[in-house]
Amino acid sequence: MKKAIKTAVFTLLFLTLSVSTAYLAYLHFFSSDEKGLSGEWTANLDMTEQAAVTALIWLQDIEAVSISPEDMESYMQDLTIQINLTLEQTDHGEGTFHSSVLPESYDSCNQAAYEAFAMAFQDLLAQRLRMAGYTDSTDRETIKALVEETFGMSTVSYLMSCGPELLPPLEDLQIQYDGRGTYEAIDGILTRQFDASWPVATRAERYIREDSSLILSEANGSAEPGLFLDYYPMLYTLKQPSNQ
Repeated sequence: MKKAIKTAVFTLLFLTLSVSTAYLAYLHFFSSDEKGLSGEWTANLDMTEQAAVTALIWLQDIEAVSISPEDMESYMQDLTIQINLTLEQTDHGEGTFHSSVLPESYDSCNQAAYEAFAMAFQDLLAQRLRMAGYTDSTDRETIKALVEETFGMSTVSYLMSCGPELLPPLEDLQIQYDGRGTYEAIDGILTRQFDASWPVATRAERYIREDSSLILSEANGSAEPGLFLDYYPMLYTLKQPSNQ
């Protein structure tokens, strides 16, 4: 009887240990993979506020008609630059990465910013003319023609040539976001080791992976000297494969 009880207890302990071991193995190899970082991710870098503030300061400097920051932001909306980040896991918590600013997205954002700036400039110019007693038409088409006649170029071209740089130079953003190398993801910290050809050596960021979203924020003491263009937190979205 005692031998049967011992055998039953041993069998029960063995089964429990086997189940526990199998469950831990599942968590390590499968559950971690489900929350792994592999994939093609994209983020939209919001440049709206920076462009609006830069334009506002320039207009104030040339003593244009008074305009509030809120009014300027109403002209400039949804100005974003796409950042691509590809992560490929090669081992548990380790892998390779490649990140880049999409140049076409930068060009599109820059063009949209100056077109919005041109609309604000034309509206303010119309106000200034009316304040000065100008009695002819001040609708937008008339003002556009007046600017082109005065400066020999469109309003957008004039502001691009003689106005402020609304966005940081593409080269600065590339220094900040472009690169390739290896990464480690441990205890909520994503550490990227850049190849020797890149000006950045190492970058550590806190990360949260939730379904198809990846949030990166600055880890304490991780700021790189000379890198002043931080836009944390960054929200990346997993690019879904297209249906064939």
